[in-house]
Amino acid sequence: MTSKILEKAQATHKLTKAEIVKLLSLKETSALFETANQVRREFVGDGVYLRGLIEFSNYCKNNCLYCGIRAGNSHVKRYRLTPQEIVQTAQKASSYGYKTIVLQSGEDGWFDTDTLCDIVRQIKNLDVAITLSIGEKTHEEYAAYRQAGADRYLLRIETTDKTLYEKLDPGLSWENRVRCLYDLKELGYEVGSGSLVGLPGQSIESLADDLLFFQKLPVDMAGIGPFIPHPQTPLADQSADGHFELALKMMAVMRLLLPDINIPATTAMETLHPQGRLLALQAGANVVMPNATDTQYRSFYELYPGKICLGDNAEKCRHCIEGKIQSIGRHIAPGKGFHGDYKKENV
Repeated sequence: MTSKILEKAQATHKLTKAEIVKLLSLKETSALFETANQVRREFVGDGVYLRGLIEFSNYCKNNCLYCGIRAGNSHVKRYRLTPQEIVQTAQKASSYGYKTIVLQSGEDGWFDTDTLCDIVRQIKNLDVAITLSIGEKTHEEYAAYRQAGADRYLLRIETTDKTLYEKLDPGLSWENRVRCLYDLKELGYEVGSGSLVGLPGQSIESLADDLLFFQKLPVDMAGIGPFIPHPQTPLADQSADGHFELALKMMAVMRLLLPDINIPATTAMETLHPQGRLLALQAGANVVMPNATDTQYRSFYELYPGKICLGDNAEKCRHCIEGKIQSIGRHIAPGKGFHGDYKKENV
């Protein structure tokens, strides 16, 4: 039965919800991961795109139950880079060879639209692609960032289970989250979303719904991260057992359903497994997002505990990940890595 589902997925890239549930429930996963790896090789090649991640503020107005930088966590040492520091960090990242800069923060109201647009315009002068990951905004704000030069936007849905979403994200609306994603699509962004896997109350069926949602949108990028409980959140007593394996299966099925999108091997994977990112790259992923943030701030952007590479500077992270990628027979992909670039370059 499993082999037939995998054959269907490889041939059509369409599966029913029941078939997705079957794959996510597998105990023996080698065939799933190998099929996802074959599809990855066929549709996006052996190159791995690097994105330089700048975590520029850990202030956040929201109080999501799973997040270490939630507004209610009084133990966090808050920081906020100045616009000049953000641009200078991007300049350094560009000098290390990054062709995409990812600007990520909590939902920090200090950065108004004009300030963010000015930052985007300055970084755009470096001839890089710009990804924003700064949360829920209005259509007008998204349009302004786009006009200033932002290319991509990452906004994880976390879960398509509306009841669970609103329980874990108090004060937020699931409908508004979805509205944001469709606004971004309409404005011409490359849209990234994704799921948090292993949330308390989350079912395999709802994870299957997540994958079908991403296929319907459709996303240009999807990040799948395992839920890792943070000790200073209401979910501190939850377990992370099995979350790595389930996240890896989610990522592999994502590759089968959306064969040519960009899928990052997330840093959280390596927090739970010492070879986490490499295993993800061998099960369908084709993007890595090394941290380009100044070392002095990294430990303060603690969405989850145990983040890797906190003491490594940006240049070291860049060279370290390249060595790891080469160790599995892959290489750093040239260019900015827009959705579909591999096919355009190889027609």
